[in-house]
Amino acid sequence: MADPEPTSDRLLFLPLSAADAEEMVHVLSAETLYTFTGGTPPTLDELRARYIRQAAGRSPDGTQEWRNWILRRKPAAKAIGYVQATIMDEGRRAEVAWVIGTPWQGQGYASEAAKALLIWLRATGVTTVQAHIHPAHTASATVARNAGLLPTAQFQRRRATLATLLHPAPGTFPPLTSEWQGPPPLQAEGLSPMRPPGRTSPGATQTPRP
Repeated sequence: MADPEPTSDRLLFLPLSAADAEEMVHVLSAETLYTFTGGTPPTLDELRARYIRQAAGRSPDGTQEWRNWILRRKPAAKAIGYVQATIMDEGRRAEVAWVIGTPWQGQGYASEAAKALLIWLRATGVTTVQAHIHPAHTASATVARNAGLLPTAQFQRRRATLATLLHPAPGTFPPLTSEWQGPPPLQAEGLSPMRPPGRTSPGATQTPRP
């Protein structure tokens, strides 16, 4: 049985709520977070509205489960980023993303969060994990590899951004197939899973696939 939430040594994974917007608007305020995903830092009102939509936990048509967590650094529980998973296909497939605010990048938090998220997803029965990553985003690629993902030969255009699909590294999650993709296609806009969200990635808006 999976834990109620992902867990890791240095991070708390707390379910997202609209109340988190006031703190997270500062975490997501750096323009550099949007270099590969496009977009601009959200305003407080925009982020609060986004979080209200995401906190619903499910797409309007009921086909997607939306899971979003604010990453808080132990022991002070200061917010440093977020991770998200859009679960579909009757719980078998998930699209993931993570974002770490610029002051906390380069300290291994994105890799730690991504690993914990994949472990949690596997325990819940997910068999395919996807994450979209811009081909030029080497930092996100490193996070993906650290989480046990390897690139495939496939490319796909999403919102004018090429994304590389990845599968899990041999021996990491034997029964699990994984892929990553740039800006989180379903839950996040403006950020990608592996850009430091990754969705890691900056701001996300969980919206149903067109």
